Amino acid sequence: MRIIKAVFVCILIFCRIISMAQAVQKKAESAIPWWKMNNLRVIQTNLPDYDVLKLNPDSLVKDLKYFSANTLIINAGGIMAYYPTKLDFHYRNPYLRPAMLGDVVKKCHEAGIKVIVRFDFSRIHKSVFEQNPDWCYISPKGERMINDEMVVVSINAPYVQDRAFRIIEEVINAYPVDGIFLNMPGYQVNNAYEGKYYGIDQNDADKKAFAAYSGGKELPKAEDRNDSVYLRYLEFKTYSGKQWSEKLYQLVKSKNDRIAICTYTDQFVDIIRHESQASASLPYWPYGASDNIANATASYPDHIISNASIQQISFQSRFNAVEPGEVSIRLYENIAGGSGLDLSLMGDMRDYEDERNFEVIKKVYGFHKKNEIWYGNYSSPAKILIVAPGSWPSGLPAQEYRGIQLMLKEVHIPFDIIEQKEIVNQFPALKNYKLIILPDITGVSVNTVQVLKQVLQSGVQLLATNKTLSDNPSALKEIFSASIVNGDLDGTGNYIEIDDYEIFKRLTKQKLISWKYNLGLYDFSLMDERMLPLLSKGRPGPPEITGGQEPMGFHAIGIRKYPKAKAMLFPSNIGRAYFQTGYEQYKNILLDLISFLYPDAEKLIISSAPPRVELVLKNYSRNIPENFKNPGKEGMILHCINLTGFSGNTYFPPLTVNDCRFSIQTGFRPGSVFLMNTKKPLPFTYQYGRVNFILNELHDYEAIVIKR
Repeated sequence: MRIIKAVFVCILIFCRIISMAQAVQKKAESAIPWWKMNNLRVIQTNLPDYDVLKLNPDSLVKDLKYFSANTLIINAGGIMAYYPTKLDFHYRNPYLRPAMLGDVVKKCHEAGIKVIVRFDFSRIHKSVFEQNPDWCYISPKGERMINDEMVVVSINAPYVQDRAFRIIEEVINAYPVDGIFLNMPGYQVNNAYEGKYYGIDQNDADKKAFAAYSGGKELPKAEDRNDSVYLRYLEFKTYSGKQWSEKLYQLVKSKNDRIAICTYTDQFVDIIRHESQASASLPYWPYGASDNIANATASYPDHIISNASIQQISFQSRFNAVEPGEVSIRLYENIAGGSGLDLSLMGDMRDYEDERNFEVIKKVYGFHKKNEIWYGNYSSPAKILIVAPGSWPSGLPAQEYRGIQLMLKEVHIPFDIIEQKEIVNQFPALKNYKLIILPDITGVSVNTVQVLKQVLQSGVQLLATNKTLSDNPSALKEIFSASIVNGDLDGTGNYIEIDDYEIFKRLTKQKLISWKYNLGLYDFSLMDERMLPLLSKGRPGPPEITGGQEPMGFHAIGIRKYPKAKAMLFPSNIGRAYFQTGYEQYKNILLDLISFLYPDAEKLIISSAPPRVELVLKNYSRNIPENFKNPGKEGMILHCINLTGFSGNTYFPPLTVNDCRFSIQTGFRPGSVFLMNTKKPLPFTYQYGRVNFILNELHDYEAIVIKR
């Protein structure tokens, strides 16, 4: 009897200890804002107005749980109210069911699911416009920007500057929401849904606001970077956007500081949202999610990043989803890079028009839920930094930028990305890199130039391509000792001569490299080294009359030496050339230049994995409250994403890849190495600071945990 009592007492004590531990855990978690744990599994239901008639809160919650989602984004207001608004200027959804939004919030919370409500203040209904035409956009030609019955508003007019805050306040007061999401914030010059350019808004409110900011200057009518007034206008846009965001932040946090603010901008927000969308042109970009996340993570390290996989193939085809293979890659890139999971689709998931991706969504979301402790608390071991031309790169600068990423991805060289305008803000972190690459980064601030000079003085190598600093000739001379002779030469038909096989080891079987796209002619006479002479265009015609290829007196590359580093300038479209043609010779040139500047570039990861296996290496700490401010201290995780199903313009199921050998530079002897999918241990060896192992089989994705 005494033994039974003793056992019973022990059980009670054990249960008490467990209960106390759970209480401590919950207290620790409650001290951290919910989004800061960075384990989001978001599903956004973009509800057409008529969808509220069929949306069932119970089935919606059931579906969210089925897909392992822990956060819902759902319509609330702006373009139209999805709740019984009392504001006479807030157009009501004509199919409104008054209890719908409240029931969704209540039932989601009962299921442990957070609710972020969506607002879009970019447009108002024509009935509101007719009463308040001064609230809306007007082009330099006097045109309105309209999508059916919705009219685009002016940022500085009363609707955005006052009424929007009233709408948000009404929703927050009425519903215990966990966050607000702002769709399409900021100034508009294009009708994004139709791809038509209209120009700078000429609303009277914008004219007055700009005049007050600029000391009486007139609002410009054209986007001209050679116009000082337009440059002043760009500053005004940044200033006014920041003012509006700060006002919103103060309003929301005064109501409840545990309400997260989520949007596409970076100031006064808690969650920066990005999007992976269907490519509008060839070649497709399969690294879009990795690109977005890496850019935002290094640019804004104090924010949570949520990269949304947009299901639709276009604005005109919202109910036709992109291919399952593409969605799979996006979602795995999300969690490998440090984002949670995020998916945006039309309507809810019942009677959905295109369910091909549902199996992929269920699989990846379920995997993340099961293994979320290993995700979201990362730091990067990369020593190469690529500067992005913006947070949403487009046009020719995007091709140069992506082409350079593509070269490094294919040979498994890890790199980080930072947005151009954040170089100054992240200056202390820049000195931790060995090499910074500037792909076609044209206009930079005076402060950015000073930062680049300082990182060179500290020993960080610099490699700039194409028209980098071309908008600032004095900075070009100050950093590189170079000047432009002709920065816009069409290089099609020209050749580059290989003149140093000690440097260009990958090109020993080639003497001449044909060129394509821009080939800048620069004066490198004041630089310390020059390489790769430029040759004139070959003569077109039959073989009997071919020739040309004469020295032009220019070189493709110039180098200025600093005491501890080199600044290399390659003023030609090397990235775009590879992005568009895929010719390996362009990749070989760049890789040899990287090896010349940073000989250890390829040593962090050595692998036999095919080029179409994306490798993402992160330092990790388990995602638990006690590690909240201690990222990347418990080991490393190698994420292997199988892109072998991507063929350039089509996504197929990936091929199984066998017997991939890896040698990872860790600098520590692991306590264990195991597969995250199965928790199966991997045999490994450790020698000279490197961990070596073999991955026998890779399907769509695997994560290998290298635990200290």
